[in-house]
Amino acid sequence: MKVIGLTGGIASGKSTASAYLRELGATIVDADAISRASTRRGGAAFEAVCAAFGDILGADGEIDRRKLGGIVFADEDARRKLNSIVHPAVMAESRAQIENARASGVKMCILDVPLLFETGMEKLCDETWLIYVPREEQIRRIAERDGLDAAAAAARIDSQMPLEEKLKRANVAIDSSGTIEQTREKLRRLWEERT
Repeated sequence: MKVIGLTGGIASGKSTASAYLRELGATIVDADAISRASTRRGGAAFEAVCAAFGDILGADGEIDRRKLGGIVFADEDARRKLNSIVHPAVMAESRAQIENARASGVKMCILDVPLLFETGMEKLCDETWLIYVPREEQIRRIAERDGLDAAAAAARIDSQMPLEEKLKRANVAIDSSGTIEQTREKLRRLWEERT
């Protein structure tokens, strides 16, 4: 089984790419979904995140992700603290899901991780694919999707590893600034070459 690390900056089209690879037959290990599960009430990181960040619960007793995001996107130390709590739980569950995929005999497992290089999770992969768009397009997409102004959108981008560094580290770079059909065609070719 080939393990592909799929990453990309915020609003780069990574989730769309991941969904298409699932359609093609890949097993997806979704680090964001694992992270969300770990920070829900009863999850592996819930209590530690609440203890570290104080008043972050919503009326439903769950972590208010918008409130927590406001804290960690504005403060590098807070972001590092959150990552030090959540990333070990995500790494452990990702390993377990990859091994389950291997045991079930699938051809390709996609490890979908926004912070693939930042967390060192590329070590779990045979190859890394980066989905990217130019910064201006990222800002436009974030502002449109999340209802943020350009400065808040730029702050979210700046909280991640610079695109130039990701491009240096990735085995394959996929520009998704064209149409969805163009991006899907690039992914289909990569899938066919590797399965």
